[in-house]
Amino acid sequence: MSNIQFKRLASDTQSLEQFRELNALFADAFEEKETYLGNPPSDSYLLSLLAKEHVLVCTALSGGELAGGLVAYVLDKFEQQRKEVYIYDLAVATKYRRRKIATGLIQFVQAEAQDLGAWIVFVQADPVDTAAVKLYSSLGTREDVFHFDFKLEENE
Repeated sequence: MSNIQFKRLASDTQSLEQFRELNALFADAFEEKETYLGNPPSDSYLLSLLAKEHVLVCTALSGGELAGGLVAYVLDKFEQQRKEVYIYDLAVATKYRRRKIATGLIQFVQAEAQDLGAWIVFVQADPVDTAAVKLYSSLGTREDVFHFDFKLEENE
């Protein structure tokens, strides 16, 4: 992992290109092309996301090539004056897997979270995604919870 560079994307043209590459990586890794590539957001939308302190888009680069990345959200809490960071998506390109890049990305976002005053970083994993469950179990404390989606009517 010594030749891997981790960074948080900024609101600039180079980061915008890497963000689009990351979306393509997510589409491939999660086998959800329509979700990640079917209706791409505008450049101005992505640049506005990258400019927000509460949106963390982090990448792992190997010789300038995208090896992996994650997107996380900073949540301001109300019960105490503190923040939590939720890792929403994390993927590593197939040719870079099993090189501790996902671990490095999590450690990188932990440092970013600490700098932002967060007290914890958390992530969800589907039980069938055994590789993710194994990785996350090796790095953190497992909690068995239920996840519920509440569908909304489509806007017309």
